Amino acid sequence: MSLAEYRRFLTDRENTGAQRGFTPTFMPSSLFDFQEALVTWGIETGRAAIFADCGLGKTLQELVWCENVARHTGKPVLLLAPLAVSSQMVAEGEKFGIECKRSRDGSVAGRITVTNYEKLHLFSPHDFAAVACDESSILKNYDGATKQAITDFMRKTEYRLLATATAAPNDYIELGTSAEALGYMGFIDMLGRFFKNDQGNVAMKRMYGEAPKWRFKGHAELPFWRWVTSWARACRKPSDLGFDDGPFILPRLIENEVLIDTKDAPDGMLFNMPATTLPEQRAERKRTIHDRCEAAAALVDHNRPAVLWCHMNDEGDLLEKLIPGSVQVSGKDSDDSKEAKFEAFGRGDARVMITKTKIGALGLNWQHADHEVYFPSHSYEQYYQAVRRCWRFGQKNDVTVDIVMTEGERRVMANLQQKSVKADTMFANLVAEMNRAAGIAKVDHYTQKTEMPKWL
Repeated sequence: MSLAEYRRFLTDRENTGAQRGFTPTFMPSSLFDFQEALVTWGIETGRAAIFADCGLGKTLQELVWCENVARHTGKPVLLLAPLAVSSQMVAEGEKFGIECKRSRDGSVAGRITVTNYEKLHLFSPHDFAAVACDESSILKNYDGATKQAITDFMRKTEYRLLATATAAPNDYIELGTSAEALGYMGFIDMLGRFFKNDQGNVAMKRMYGEAPKWRFKGHAELPFWRWVTSWARACRKPSDLGFDDGPFILPRLIENEVLIDTKDAPDGMLFNMPATTLPEQRAERKRTIHDRCEAAAALVDHNRPAVLWCHMNDEGDLLEKLIPGSVQVSGKDSDDSKEAKFEAFGRGDARVMITKTKIGALGLNWQHADHEVYFPSHSYEQYYQAVRRCWRFGQKNDVTVDIVMTEGERRVMANLQQKSVKADTMFANLVAEMNRAAGIAKVDHYTQKTEMPKWL
């Protein structure tokens, strides 16, 4: 067998997605060249994931994808979006002449029907030819039953699209959620094929807030990325796809760590020490709530729009009292109330928005604000998405993010920074393999010299 034949033999046995799509018939001139390339690939693939950064026009790409599927099949398409993003979807459709209508009661409102994830249980998959999920990373934020319901719904449709800015930022294995929803491989099957579990001391890992560690099997890293890039495309800027960045250049992001002195140390301690375990970190957060909120309120004591991200109800309530002209969106608000408050802040009717990352950190466009205040947590994805509400393509000013923390939260911040590095590595691998598969950048993985075994 020749070397070329052996390479073909290996390639034929790789796990790759199959082309299930069709040639697009609708491609508006308003698309940038890289957007047209992405959406064309998504239509031709049929079941695809587009991991494009905030402000790169995922909404328009999703609408064009949906319109093509609706025309091709003669059936409506369901477009799922986070709360308060559905109205943005409809407005975007009107802007570009793509008809889409919102439904809150399970009825088919039009050729492209837009609804919130929370309303999915009211709809029947048999009414639709396809499902598109905006901010699809939201899937792993739901509990097991809800996430499974979304996956089961998608499984009954022929065409599927996932779109998000953060593809598995904390761990490679989170890509399994996307693969399962698209129908390429089950999450557990993916783990068994490509990864090995280093369990270690499970009790200690739980105490210190760490998940079980998964690592690639010795032979599996390259096949894994080839498999992912068969159903996913990723970019943080157009040049990742081989196009000119043009106007898609971000302003500066200024991240400040604001370390505050708390009034007293924890019980039994002479001075503050970094909290180690999760219970200690939760206790630190509760103990320092007034100090942190007062510092956060002082930081936004100006006349510009600002966003404050909290994690606890008591934080949100106290911040709202401390900051004149602020509005809080909390879990106790109805869906209609949340949406109205988000839209009020977007219009400029409220100067300061206070909310939790799990409520407002997905999909909303707040380029009119250039100042954010954040209390650190272990979730890099929540931090990334929170920052990207303001720091996104289309933002004209430098964006300042003040991270308010105590001495006791240093370990939390260190973990967040570690996950940031990990996310950059993952995305770089995904883009490199994507480019290799698409022929954008030629990468030869067979250049390593082979050494003869000593026993030959």
